[in-house]
Amino acid sequence: MSILARLALLFAAFALLGAAPLGAAAAPGKPIEVRVVIVTTWEVERGGKDLAGELRAWRTEWPLTAQMPFPAGVHPLLYDPKRHVLAVLTGEATARAAASILALGLDPRFDLRHAYWLVAGTAGVDPKAASVGSAAWARWVVDGDLAQELDPRDAPADWSTGIFPYGRTRPYQPPPPPGQSEVADVVFALNPGLVDWAFAQTRDVALPDDALLQQMRAPYAGPGARPPFVLEGEGLISARFWYGAHLNDWAERWVDYWTGGKGVFAMSDEEDTGILEGVKFLDRAGRARLDRVLVLRAGSDYTVGPPGMTAAEFMAKETQEDFPATLDALGRLYAVGAPVARYLADHWAETRDTVPSAAPTGPGPSPAP
Repeated sequence: MSILARLALLFAAFALLGAAPLGAAAAPGKPIEVRVVIVTTWEVERGGKDLAGELRAWRTEWPLTAQMPFPAGVHPLLYDPKRHVLAVLTGEATARAAASILALGLDPRFDLRHAYWLVAGTAGVDPKAASVGSAAWARWVVDGDLAQELDPRDAPADWSTGIFPYGRTRPYQPPPPPGQSEVADVVFALNPGLVDWAFAQTRDVALPDDALLQQMRAPYAGPGARPPFVLEGEGLISARFWYGAHLNDWAERWVDYWTGGKGVFAMSDEEDTGILEGVKFLDRAGRARLDRVLVLRAGSDYTVGPPGMTAAEFMAKETQEDFPATLDALGRLYAVGAPVARYLADHWAETRDTVPSAAPTGPGPSPAP
């Protein structure tokens, strides 16, 4: 174990000595062996009421009946003591996500050494990959913030972007640097067998369509014009919101570059590389398994505006109206994610020691037929 990991464990142990009581779900002195951790990132609560968010369906429909204090995090934990399923709300963006996951993994109340992690969150969807309301299982997640950057006005005229990798002197310069290094962990490859298994379990889940989704996708063509469906596709993770066709092209090429042409940009969100960085540190310390992470994202809006709308107009529209398909995306997340979480928890005699796996689907987007 590295010195950093030892210090982190020691710090967490002291910090959590003063935590609130465990509650009825935990026997004193005996850590809870968690089977599945549901990872959510945002919730809207007012006056003690849960109005909407990524956590709500898991709370009410699963249901997660026990609430547990989580003083090192941003929200109390929710727990199902029958199925041993735990839900955490990380807060938004990579920094809070990494901190929350590390805090959970170092919490002495829980044994997460065999747990599966299911990230279930909303995202922007690239219309070249899928439509609003669609849900994608990620095979890779790629960080869009860990880079060098020139203002495009200062960049050479033949550059398509001012964003370029560490250790390189121009955009997309081959070969790509190591995806994980002492400089930065830019790309995470998820366990392909587990991702393909989850996709196989859910590819035929019927995702409801409605008038709002039809209206939103009407201006688009290709996959962006299809009714909602389940697919495999990659996440581009950035703590900043970006807009416009030029940055959408950058996102597509950035994912392609860092995955060696094997990944296809599908979803844009703020947290996944932070979540995976936290699990990676816990894996080093023997407290979690990085090969047991699944990332599911559902499209609440498009990453690029419809034809005829400028980037500034699209930005202003989303700033004023928020993401119109959020409620649809939230429903799809639970419809697709819950069967996977249920299987992993209910077949614990098998899944505790053996990770489910399926034959690889190969590169490129993998939509349901």
